[in-house]
Amino acid sequence: MLVSRVFQLRLFVYRSPIGAQIAARRAVWSESFFRISAQQISTMETGNESQAEPQLTCRSNCSDDQLQKVNLLEAASDPLQNRETSLGILNGETVINEGTAQIIFPDANEVFYNPVQEFNRDLTCAVVTEFARQRLLAKGIRALVPGEHERQKMVVSLAEGEPAEQEDAPVIQRTTSAGEKCEDGIRILEGLAASGLRSIRFAKEVPGIHSIVANDFSSKAVQLMKRNIELNGVEHMVTASLSDASMLLYESKRKRDRFDVIDLDPYGSPSQFIDAAVQAVSEGGLLCVTCTDMAVMAGNSGETCYSKYGAMSLKSKFCHEMALRIILHNLDLRANCYQRYIVPVLSVSADFYIRVFVQVFTGQAVVKASASKQALVYNCVGCGSFHIQRMGKMIHNGKNYKYTASTGPPVGEECQHCGQRHQLGGPIWAEQIHDQDFTRKVLESVEQTPQRFKTSDRILGMLSMVTEELPDCPLYHTMDHLSSVIHSSTPSLLQMRSALLHAGYRVSLSHACKNAVKTDAPHSVMWDIMRSWAKIHPVKREKLSESSPAFRILSKEPVLQACFDIREDANPKSRKQGLKRFQENPEANWGPKARAKASGGIHPCLEEKRKRLQNKRKQRNEDAEHRKQILCKKPREGKCT
Repeated sequence: MLVSRVFQLRLFVYRSPIGAQIAARRAVWSESFFRISAQQISTMETGNESQAEPQLTCRSNCSDDQLQKVNLLEAASDPLQNRETSLGILNGETVINEGTAQIIFPDANEVFYNPVQEFNRDLTCAVVTEFARQRLLAKGIRALVPGEHERQKMVVSLAEGEPAEQEDAPVIQRTTSAGEKCEDGIRILEGLAASGLRSIRFAKEVPGIHSIVANDFSSKAVQLMKRNIELNGVEHMVTASLSDASMLLYESKRKRDRFDVIDLDPYGSPSQFIDAAVQAVSEGGLLCVTCTDMAVMAGNSGETCYSKYGAMSLKSKFCHEMALRIILHNLDLRANCYQRYIVPVLSVSADFYIRVFVQVFTGQAVVKASASKQALVYNCVGCGSFHIQRMGKMIHNGKNYKYTASTGPPVGEECQHCGQRHQLGGPIWAEQIHDQDFTRKVLESVEQTPQRFKTSDRILGMLSMVTEELPDCPLYHTMDHLSSVIHSSTPSLLQMRSALLHAGYRVSLSHACKNAVKTDAPHSVMWDIMRSWAKIHPVKREKLSESSPAFRILSKEPVLQACFDIREDANPKSRKQGLKRFQENPEANWGPKARAKASGGIHPCLEEKRKRLQNKRKQRNEDAEHRKQILCKKPREGKCT
């Protein structure tokens, strides 16, 4: 009987995928194994005692070194023994808490996760909450967020003596709260879910949800997603899906299969998913898109931007807002192919990415006007002046509209201010990029329940600036660029805003750049203000070349005499209140993370390069030998000192 068991064990060893480990373990145990008494062997065969007893007897006969080897081999071959039974965590895994969600995440780079984008996820939860509230309110359902029910009771108690004016408000039949399934609620698809964190947060923090599909193309990501869904107890709302995002979207383009909210947050460009997404979203549904390929969209590779988004990007100071308008142009262009069009709800540029929220509608008549919503950008390479040229024109003719091609160009062969040539960029979205009313509602909701999000301070600051932006003024000017063109000192934001207000023009700040101004003033007025500033703060003109933009701009006398006296209305409300509009670096070596790999880990050369180039402009190398290797930008005769 003993010989038979040995041969069975040997056959199992060589046919098992972990045969090498079991063979090593058998070699360690072999000496003590044959020391087991015949009485113990007979006990094992009859099964009168527990199966763990022979193993304990075997271990008791092993030395300390042998026992240590046995423990190491068992730990390596059986990962289930290293599990923490409370949360089901394996070795090499950690628990991440974000919002009300708790997810298991592997230490190896097998599934993508970036903690810096918590602001992105918080903002998305706030926007989807307001969208669900509006959708359900039309059906007579009130969506309650955590902490809002008590707030509403308090407001009613304070206003008992006042008559309520809610004649047009729909009749509320029932209420729904976060965490519970709503049969008439919205359906959400997260196309690239990775660990499933965003979908789990939707299920636990956003009210009025019927179902959520968390999809990913990685089998390891889906396995981890299922564990996280079970850990958070949201199996009744969230379903994990292993599929190609584009194919899943194409399969859902029928009206009865469409989703009310589609969230696309890919690693890099979302261009390959946009065509399917605009078809799979329901009528008036919300499409949330993130772009992290800012090097392409900000002008470093204009030809690549054209191949992905159908627009030429420009390397300019207004590149971040232009990137927002490029992705909006691409979304509308793809939707027009199916007689659909977009209405931007909120568009933000934050950190190293941009995020847009748009609603998608169907209407052939409105699609005809899409050409008049797109525009080309003429940007001067010398002074940076830009001009917008609409692609089409819509003429109102009684009850009808006439659509014609636009005429142009709006500029000559040379810039009228500095005499330099122009670059042509676009097409871009030239209409509003925010819905001010919707943004104010989201802002009010976050103000009333700031405890919902860890980044609520930044959300309040960002949305406050969005509500203050001029909606009909595409792109912006930056203060450092205006002063660098004429080689002068830089006026403050309050001085520039006051000068524009004194001249009778509108002005606002931009959420995309902290030292930018948006205004409806023409560029001739902007340069008149800078000429007036140069008279107060003189520029050394003897060092200027006659062909330089600074010389040509300052050689003209200003038509408008600017006044730089500070006005009371020059300082916006968000700036007066000291809201967190532009945060500092959240952590060391922050930014885009490396792409997740099935094998996990990051190449050491890539990791070393990423850390070396982080904050490279702020770090000064004091090594003299290193400085000698850097060539001078302006070579001179002789040796540099």
